Amino acid sequence: MKLYNTLSRDLQELAATDNTIRMYVCGVTVYDSSHIGHARTVIVFDVLRRYLTSKGFKVVFVQNFTDVDDKIINRAKKEGKKAEEISTKYIDSYFEDFGKLNVIRADIHPKATEHITEMIDLIKGLVDSGHAYLTLNGVYFRVRSFPEYGKLSRKPVEELEAGARIEVDPAKEDPMDFALWKFSSDEPVWDSPWGKGRPGWHIECSAMAIKYLGNDFEIHGGGHDLVFPHHENEIAQSESFTGKPFAKIWMHSGMVTINSQKMSKSLGNIVTIEQALKSWGMNTLRLYCMSVHYAKPLDYTDELLKESAQKWRQIESCVYELRNPGQGQQASTGSGEFLAAFEKAMEDDMNTSLALTEFMKFVTRLNSFAASDRLTEEMVKEA
Repeated sequence: MKLYNTLSRDLQELAATDNTIRMYVCGVTVYDSSHIGHARTVIVFDVLRRYLTSKGFKVVFVQNFTDVDDKIINRAKKEGKKAEEISTKYIDSYFEDFGKLNVIRADIHPKATEHITEMIDLIKGLVDSGHAYLTLNGVYFRVRSFPEYGKLSRKPVEELEAGARIEVDPAKEDPMDFALWKFSSDEPVWDSPWGKGRPGWHIECSAMAIKYLGNDFEIHGGGHDLVFPHHENEIAQSESFTGKPFAKIWMHSGMVTINSQKMSKSLGNIVTIEQALKSWGMNTLRLYCMSVHYAKPLDYTDELLKESAQKWRQIESCVYELRNPGQGQQASTGSGEFLAAFEKAMEDDMNTSLALTEFMKFVTRLNSFAASDRLTEEMVKEA
């Protein structure tokens, strides 16, 4: 199977280690309900995992929860609750939503707050090796100590600096340097060799990925919006710490828009998974998320969702007919030909759009046999 690698900018053969594919996908920050954009990313990697498993690979799948973040803390203050109450509420909500979307749970769902020790150890190593330094406000990664910084987003440091969300700290050596540990007196805080505080966002995923998957694992995934700065920073700090490549293939799913507009709270157009499920149901939503290539943007429109709903009705009809064959004259379903075309599409950068087209051709063929009472038990066995 070949997958597009954002790092190398080309299709790369997915090579297993001892028939095992190790995959880390960045999860959600648990301060609010999951929306259709989250659903698209999670379903993309759920389908990839299912396909690899069907081909005989052992897949070790890790997807984290960011349960310490300013957004969580701010929501907790607003609601008069503890940050842990907010994160627990939305972790439970996450599992409920994605259970209804028939997503298989990750083998490991690590929480950032349960891996503070690993993060501190990683930061210590970066400080000791000169890749990080202490200021009055925290510990920062020294971006220019990593010569390959920018290799994922393919932009020079100067251009990245102009587009970055700069963390304001006049004591920083360079505006591009990013926080590994932020001092704070507000809960939640943890003790560290440098003072009480909490970890920066980027260090969380590095620590958890290295702990559970080691170095140079097969796939690191997430939404396209994470390429910079999150994944760029993960690479810099991880490879500076280990001296080894962090992940072989970097895979990113496209963004979801709502009627061609960016989804945002300010526009009031966020569609939660709960809302989408009520409107369309699980199977239609899964088909919709696979209706275009995973790396391309996907627009949430009634037209596209109605097309997916129609496909699901055809599939339901086909399943019914397969369970209730007739007594017609034996013919070939062509299942082998359709399966080969389906797998060819999946092997070529998980082209679910083409794979789904081939599958629907097969469904249409079976339904046409059934409509003329020509779908026999022997044909069902072949299918």
